[in-house]
Amino acid sequence: MTPTKKNFQWRTYVLRARCLFHPYLSAALVLLLSPALLLAGVIRGTVTDNTGATVTGATIVLLNGGKYVAKTLSTSDGSYQFVTGQSGRFTIVITAPSFRQLDVPAFWAGSGDSVEKNLVMEPQWVHQSIVVTATGTPTPQQQTTSSVDVLSGLDLQRRYDFVSLLRLQPGTSVVQAGELGAQTSLFIRGGDSNAARILMDGATIDEVGGIFDFGSQPTTGIENTEVLRGPDSSLYGADAASGVVSFNTPRGYTPSPLLTFHGDIGNFTTFLNELELAGSHKKLDYYGAYSWLQTQNTIPMDEYHLGSGAVNLGWAPTANLIFRGTAHYNVSATGVPNAWDFYHVADDRKQSDQNLYMSGSVDYQFTPDFHNHIAYGGARKREQSMQWYPAGICVPAGTCEEDLGTPGAGNYYGLPVTIAGANGYSTSGQAILNYSTANYSVYPNRLDLVNNRDQALYQGDFHLTPHLMILGGFHFEDERGAEREPVYFLDENARRHNYDYLAEVHGDFLHSRIFYTLGGSLEHYQVFGTQTSPRGGISVYAFKPSPHVFSGTRVTFNFAEAVREPTIADESGSLYGLLLAYGEQSIIQQLNIPQLSAPTARTYEGGVEQGFLGDRVIFHVNFFHNEFGRQIEDVGTGLIPYFFPDLATAQQQQLEGLLNNNGAFSLDVNSQNFRALGIETTAEAGLGRSIFLRGGYTYLDAVVQHSFSSDEENLLGGYPATFDGIPLGIYSPLVGARPFRRPPHTGFVTATYAGKRWTLAATGSFASRSDDSTYLGYMDINQGNSLLLPNRNLDYGFAKIDAGASFQLVRYLSIYGQTENLTSDQHIAPIGYPSLPFTFRVGLRIQLGKQAGE
Repeated sequence: MTPTKKNFQWRTYVLRARCLFHPYLSAALVLLLSPALLLAGVIRGTVTDNTGATVTGATIVLLNGGKYVAKTLSTSDGSYQFVTGQSGRFTIVITAPSFRQLDVPAFWAGSGDSVEKNLVMEPQWVHQSIVVTATGTPTPQQQTTSSVDVLSGLDLQRRYDFVSLLRLQPGTSVVQAGELGAQTSLFIRGGDSNAARILMDGATIDEVGGIFDFGSQPTTGIENTEVLRGPDSSLYGADAASGVVSFNTPRGYTPSPLLTFHGDIGNFTTFLNELELAGSHKKLDYYGAYSWLQTQNTIPMDEYHLGSGAVNLGWAPTANLIFRGTAHYNVSATGVPNAWDFYHVADDRKQSDQNLYMSGSVDYQFTPDFHNHIAYGGARKREQSMQWYPAGICVPAGTCEEDLGTPGAGNYYGLPVTIAGANGYSTSGQAILNYSTANYSVYPNRLDLVNNRDQALYQGDFHLTPHLMILGGFHFEDERGAEREPVYFLDENARRHNYDYLAEVHGDFLHSRIFYTLGGSLEHYQVFGTQTSPRGGISVYAFKPSPHVFSGTRVTFNFAEAVREPTIADESGSLYGLLLAYGEQSIIQQLNIPQLSAPTARTYEGGVEQGFLGDRVIFHVNFFHNEFGRQIEDVGTGLIPYFFPDLATAQQQQLEGLLNNNGAFSLDVNSQNFRALGIETTAEAGLGRSIFLRGGYTYLDAVVQHSFSSDEENLLGGYPATFDGIPLGIYSPLVGARPFRRPPHTGFVTATYAGKRWTLAATGSFASRSDDSTYLGYMDINQGNSLLLPNRNLDYGFAKIDAGASFQLVRYLSIYGQTENLTSDQHIAPIGYPSLPFTFRVGLRIQLGKQAGE
């Protein structure tokens, strides 16, 4: 018979009384019960706020499989403990006055496991996050020294891709060369578009040399995205020269399957359908998603479709050992009509991509203070660019299909157009769209790009004390790439074995008033050899957060150095690469021709964060100064005597003749330097629990300091292009000018409301005019430069405004709508490429199954 609660309490009191009078009996009971307690399973930890201060009196509820188990309060030192005696998938829900309720991801624990779960609460009024990219381990934003922000699930709702989302970050400039699906580049703090490392679940997914197209990266299968601004080669190796973007895949947490479908339709024949399944079963958690997007866009020959799949499987044999595997597969195809505004004729070209990203990891908590992470990352990227025929108008008529090399042969041109820049200059004429078969072009033609990467990494972190953590690791990667265009006898292949060692310490002292990070890496890359990348940072709370009007002042400083790996095209286009391809190893050895060096980056950053009204409002100001050195640019082979002055005249002529005879008229060299300094400001505010406001402005002052292709060539008697006497750069900026496509003024504003049934979001992003080129050098009707315009402020500025909403009709059904570019501004893309005008979508969302805690 089961005893009643009253009888149980009475027996407990009797037992306690007897223990007081019988010390020997008490000792015996302790000895007898100790093994049972050790086997009962313990879940313990400490509750702190995002500054590291302990939180007393927080209510902590433990759930097992969504069912209530126990409740406790955090003690004066912030600690809590549950003795469960159960096995299962546990969830912790924590609440405290003036803090936002925090739902901790579910985890598996056996009946005899000892689990430590330290909990971090965020202020009720603002949104802070736990980030990984800043330190390599999960750390509250307020305890990092780096500039890092998070795009959350609320930001990702109703979005196709990351083009508009990345504009809602300070210090970033996003350039999409066309409409939906067009190639998209990200510039962070003035760095080049291939100077950011891109990660998926901790594994590198950018191409060899850092190139990544955000235009075809879907939001499907992405839970959140961290954007780190500033070099971080010390943790992530080469290519993290201006920042890091890290995508993270959702995990299944609910005790039963949760099936979600959403589908919508929009103008320009746009459709999206997405299906997700997530949940957990005992020691296994699972997540899977698939989506299909298609649209006609507005320009002829510019259709786009994207199919995406994602999976995440985790298995925890014990609470301290977790195996996890993830995979993403994206298949896309888009038309490439070229710069429509320059031709008014669509090119007949299609680009297809198949991208597979894989990762597998083992996490083992050897002791409560010693965590080990072993991981594999794989990327398989395929791109095919196909052109079936030469679009355009043959000028002179009837001369484009003659025999190869026919004197006076024509080419294919666009219609007569007027090109007007944002700087007030304009020009008119017809531009070459395609070269003819008579001028040695071949149709149809296909270009294949292949980028493969396999990487292995180990990372261990050890808490030497509660205020000092040591991190160490080793990374190895095997990169393979190829560029093939059979009709032009192009077949370039590269393979690189790279590795780096990393070490870092970070922690705090003076009662969590000062946080610090100090680390570095030793990198060995097959192309450029050995390099070191140090970094250090400090964050000081001059005044700790408080409920007063001025609620905390934090000052930060960072220093870091980084390197970038040359791309496959850079390597094959260098003098070393060309001589190697021609089988001229003896000349390489005889003349001691070096490989390309690693482009470098160095940054100094300082900032102030100030809270107001009990952290209801937080204001940030950051100043950064970046130096980018040894950047790679393309220069004519006629300049060999000047960048190899130590060679004898006969040797210089030998090199030039060899290159010209093999059709190489330019070389990639480390000859450009530029600096980028600026100020980032952001402000965020919370109104109640449901309304969140955020905005930011960035001023960027970027200047080219040295460029062999623009300053030295002109000084050496070249023929610089001009417009009404104004010198201009055809393919790269002149010395003293801004790097292309990096506007000096950018900003954003966001407003979100998340209620019980309504969710509303409005965003705006803007950018000022930026320097650029039409890139129409030697492409007018006379194969001259009349279609070039001055670089300064050539691209238009823009303001893009979006708005969306969703409404929960019943528990399992909601409807939503999303509008983009409310003002129909078609100058968001660079000159020549019109952007999508106003678009709208409406859809519904169906969710079957129970959320955690329901």
